[in-house]
Amino acid sequence: MAMLLEDIVQSVEIWLKLIKKPQPYIDPNLDPVLLVPGIAGSILTAVDDQNGKEERVWVRILGADYKFRTKLWSRFDPSTGKTESLDPNTTIKVPEERYGLGAIDVLDPDMIVGRDCVCYFHDMIVEMLKWGFQEGKTLFGFGYDFRQSNRLQDTMDRLAAKLESVYEASGGKKINVISHSMGGLLVKCFMGLRSDIFQKYVKNWIAIAAPFRGAPGYIASTFLNGMSFVDGWEQNFFISKWSMHQLLIECPSIYELMACPHFHWQHIPLLEIWRDKEGCDGYPRTILESYRPGNCIDIFKEALSGNTVDYNGEIIPLPFNLEILKWVKETQKVLSHAKVPSGVKFYNIYGINLETPHSVCYGSEETPVTNIQDLRFFQPTYICVDGDGTVPAESAKADGLHAEARVAVPGEHRGILCEPHVFRILKHWLRAGEPDPFYNPINDYVILPTAFEMESHHEKGLQVTSLKEEWEIVTKDQDDLNDTVSSRKPLVSSISVSQGGSNKHSLRSEAHATVIVHPQNEGKQHVELNAISVSVDA
Repeated sequence: MAMLLEDIVQSVEIWLKLIKKPQPYIDPNLDPVLLVPGIAGSILTAVDDQNGKEERVWVRILGADYKFRTKLWSRFDPSTGKTESLDPNTTIKVPEERYGLGAIDVLDPDMIVGRDCVCYFHDMIVEMLKWGFQEGKTLFGFGYDFRQSNRLQDTMDRLAAKLESVYEASGGKKINVISHSMGGLLVKCFMGLRSDIFQKYVKNWIAIAAPFRGAPGYIASTFLNGMSFVDGWEQNFFISKWSMHQLLIECPSIYELMACPHFHWQHIPLLEIWRDKEGCDGYPRTILESYRPGNCIDIFKEALSGNTVDYNGEIIPLPFNLEILKWVKETQKVLSHAKVPSGVKFYNIYGINLETPHSVCYGSEETPVTNIQDLRFFQPTYICVDGDGTVPAESAKADGLHAEARVAVPGEHRGILCEPHVFRILKHWLRAGEPDPFYNPINDYVILPTAFEMESHHEKGLQVTSLKEEWEIVTKDQDDLNDTVSSRKPLVSSISVSQGGSNKHSLRSEAHATVIVHPQNEGKQHVELNAISVSVDA
């Protein structure tokens, strides 16, 4: 009871402002950060042009699929390069609350159970606030309509205005841009088209899990079968795969994620189909057809030639869009010619250690495809390579730019935004908190020298040198947590090296070293090196 009374008194004191709430830590010396999400990583709001009423259409639980079909289904306009909603009275916009962070934080703020499936930059925002960043002063977000092309002029204009506003809000400090996934293509397009603005306002650009050369397996199956953004039971509260399929067929952004046909792939991504063909002898045979990037367009055209949607009783054809394909070729030119401006530093973080779709196969030798239009109803199988589960590592690290560093991090495509390893790398590159000159972002550890002694002297024509050095290797990832420190013994290893003289019978120099690696304790591992060398004077 006494504890409850104390809580009540404290609450009243806070209300009366007799005591102050603890204030969050703010570092005014930090350079501003702008977070740019990937595909489907921004909240989208539908605005009724007649009455101005707004409602969230991506992402939501109640009526999600219905609102998605009525408000977000679109058609591409080749004259403008823009995808326009089928509803002529609806305008899609991105909310700007919390300086743009609200649209890219938690995509459905109303969701309680299973909320993790709609968190986007949430964990990173929370972490960066701990480092001393402040919303509206040093931390901002840039959400955008992910249906559109990554080089759409409207989006480029909005990003230019955003960079300028962040620059001014932070007192004229240059900006660290952190992009995820397709956001990397958007930033690269902007860098290619608005290089002067990028150079003026941007200090560093850090791309995370960017599909610089496409996401071959994932996108090939998307054109034929659609995609799911969540797995498991959460799909019951989400957009159906079929509804998503109909949207993405008219999205230039998806076409811009196709496998780059001009890239020198180590393993060429293929679209493969088992089909019945009549042999030279007139008998049917089952063969495996393979199509390279660029050669699979005819398959997409044939498979989607009869695709339609019923929109308010009107049957609208939605075939594979060749007009979008023309637009994408120009986007690819922009991406291929983009360069990092002088004075700007570029960093690339990409995911590894997960099986990632690369080539796609439909049908099998036992159940071949008899009608290409039936591909929409076939379950694809994948040939996988290393990556983050969505983007192959080969694609993500082939940015075609001058990079200060490229770091591979084990992690899943969207989950990599929550990886402690990524947080430590960002903290180091952003110079947040106390700078640590010994941090190694590639291997994710700190080597901290703790002792160094070296002596050298001559004795009877010999030069004797002794060396003693000690380090502490500091890492946040502790292995063998079930083992107690006392149950483990130091690891001792020795090495000897010798160098011969002018003839095989004369010894010129010899060195011997002993290394002692002590067991890890509280994230630290102590290493001792003792070495001695003896050489004959010339």
